[in-house]
Amino acid sequence: MEDRQTVFVTGFPGYLASALLPGILEAREPNETVTCLVQPAYESLALQKVRAFPAADAARVRVLTGDITSADVGLGERVAAVRRSCVEVFHLAAVYDLAVSEKLATAVNVDGTRNVLRLASDTGRLRRFHHISTCYVSGRFDGLFLEEDLDRGQPFGNHYEETKFRSEQLVRKAAEAGLPTTIYRPSIVGGDSRTGAAEKLDGPFHFIRWLRAQPRVAIMPRFARSESTFVNIVPSDFVVRSIAYLSRLGHSNGKTYQLCDPDPLVLQDFVRALAEATDRRVLSIRCPRKAARLLVRAASRIHPRLDIPSEAVDYLDHPTRYSARNTTEDLAGTGIKCPPVTSYLGAMADFEREHPETRSAAMH
Repeated sequence: MEDRQTVFVTGFPGYLASALLPGILEAREPNETVTCLVQPAYESLALQKVRAFPAADAARVRVLTGDITSADVGLGERVAAVRRSCVEVFHLAAVYDLAVSEKLATAVNVDGTRNVLRLASDTGRLRRFHHISTCYVSGRFDGLFLEEDLDRGQPFGNHYEETKFRSEQLVRKAAEAGLPTTIYRPSIVGGDSRTGAAEKLDGPFHFIRWLRAQPRVAIMPRFARSESTFVNIVPSDFVVRSIAYLSRLGHSNGKTYQLCDPDPLVLQDFVRALAEATDRRVLSIRCPRKAARLLVRAASRIHPRLDIPSEAVDYLDHPTRYSARNTTEDLAGTGIKCPPVTSYLGAMADFEREHPETRSAAMH
């Protein structure tokens, strides 16, 4: 397998990387393989997922243990063979945790990206470096954030946002130096649009659990801009299908795609949709964002199943709107569209009710 061309994937067996892998295999030549860099703690799970693939696909996947926070991404002597064979990189590994410490977020999201970029740059024949970022590199920018935008002098609400911003800066710098790159920025990722399923219950699931933990008449914070603040949610299958398709396009080189809902709900309408999905009557109580954070933190201590980081409140009072011009133009005619959140929020609520054991913890 070392003598064949390989696509190097980080972040497996995480949810998005696992869902994307079949599409990567399908779109590449039959003689090309996929090499997945996996943390040692998740090697067994990774091998289990690979064995579940059709035999022909499983034979094209190699699992290597490593660590992107190491200069050689933890491959040691194996790194030279990977560099010789690597023709494409999908970099999904990151800490997806709103409450992550600055030290861990920097090590994984910034230093890890730098190390994977170094590996990609040393191959000498890379077709593309695909970097999965987030819309929230925008931080708390007040206004319309374009796909071409990055540094608008924005403040950040947490270390996750800031370190993803810094990692994207590294990718853009590498692109300026000649590395072929494409950047994908999902907004808040929800469950599957058909089944509501998710591997970890974060994002909009936090608010579903918040309402479910209360009686039929439930309290939800309301902020000064509830009528003009948008809550931008996309289903996981839209994100996966979009990346799988856009990554095949020759003209996607050099582009950034914001994988967001082009018609998101304002906060008031989102809360109404949540109430319907969870069979609750919601009382919206006006309060400052900092007070709402304290309320969520206290409630999570009393009710451990809530498992909600207080930072999640910020996304109910988020000042940024997102343009998706590149995404809309390049997906036109494919049938790949972001469905309205109201069409699958009920399925997500059903999934949450049927899987109370599923937690929101990120893979570290």
